[in-house]
Amino acid sequence: MPALPLRLDRSSVDPLPAQLATQVRALILGGTLVRGDRLPSSRALAADLGVSRAVTEQGYEQLLAEGWLETRRGSGTFVGAPPGPAAAVPQRRRPSAPPPPRVWLDTGTPWIDPRQQAGWRRAWREVSTATPPRGYDDPRGLPELRVALADRLARTRGLDVDPDEVVVTNGTTDGLRQLLADLPPGAVGVEDPGYRAAVAAVQASGREVVDLPALSTVRDLSGCAAAYVTPAHQHPLGRVMPAADRLALLDAARAADAVVVEDDYDSEFRYDVAPVPALATLDRGRVAYLGTAAKIVSPTLRLGWLVAPPGLLEAVNRRRAAMHTGAAWPSQRALLTLLRDGWVDKVVRAARRVYAERAPRVAAAMSPHAELAGPLAGMYSTWLLPETDALRARTAAREAGFELNLLGSYSRASGLTGLVIGFGGVTDEELDRALAAITGVL
Repeated sequence: MPALPLRLDRSSVDPLPAQLATQVRALILGGTLVRGDRLPSSRALAADLGVSRAVTEQGYEQLLAEGWLETRRGSGTFVGAPPGPAAAVPQRRRPSAPPPPRVWLDTGTPWIDPRQQAGWRRAWREVSTATPPRGYDDPRGLPELRVALADRLARTRGLDVDPDEVVVTNGTTDGLRQLLADLPPGAVGVEDPGYRAAVAAVQASGREVVDLPALSTVRDLSGCAAAYVTPAHQHPLGRVMPAADRLALLDAARAADAVVVEDDYDSEFRYDVAPVPALATLDRGRVAYLGTAAKIVSPTLRLGWLVAPPGLLEAVNRRRAAMHTGAAWPSQRALLTLLRDGWVDKVVRAARRVYAERAPRVAAAMSPHAELAGPLAGMYSTWLLPETDALRARTAAREAGFELNLLGSYSRASGLTGLVIGFGGVTDEELDRALAAITGVL
């Protein structure tokens, strides 16, 4: 049991047993100790306070006589019922009741094949038996994990990098914050509609957000230090950035001496075409690459990776070392095992099959009522419809126990409205019920 926060003063005129009784009484009156809490034994408390056992025994006896404490044969000493009205003693604060749970049809929760749970548990068992670092470990991330990630990037994204160029982050937004901290002054262009967390990260850095129309070619980045884009699967409209637009964006970045930040958040989940090579393969000196484990393993793992342009890499690593902003060692160690054992590849293949089956089901339900914003790919689809209809659909979904995102919450200057329907973190039965609720009011 935890030690009591007591401090006895031998220079005080008050006897030590009286000081002990006074302080324990105050803990009860203040609500730190409540009825039923067990106190340390008189011997253990004496050892903690560095006094004789007679001191603690006398203090306890005084509180027992006053009714603040009670003894239970064979169990120990406990806080008893306070004398007087119970309302006079504050009760320990408890968290407020959570709102009724809803199932999220969001864009970030992946589908994990339940047959792969054994591999997940095995990874964490290995974490429990591995020896953690003695102090702060390499701020760039576990060397073995960076090797595994470099191999994976070369194999799945055509991005040939050295492990020392890979930085393990606490997710995509953390990687973006690291970059923003080391860029020269200037605004940041962000796709509109676009990733809300990226907008928030840019604003929190004190930089201006410049809207880049998501379906238009970017030809001018004057005044911008960076441009944040999702070229493999535009978030949330779903378009693949055409080759000509990629080249135009890089030309604009070179002209403005800006960095292009590529968020490659779910490129492995294309089932309409083969995965498109990463934008970073076209210009490693101009493009910062961000990847994440959230869409393939779990958002709660809080892991991602950054491949910074050579001119920024040293500054990013130096800042991370100074601020101890490395990713948590247990999560890194678990991801290393999941990659090494082939668990991630199995989960990605299974999820891709599930998404390829669910996407047409969503399209069949929604097509009579709304316009599909982009190609079917990944773990969600976006539907254009008037804001009034989108709000009615969201209300109906909530009444049925589901939550989904409005396209309007991703939009700034574009003014686009509609629904963003995720289908990764749900069961087939839940998806069918949600679609029935949504389409029932459209």
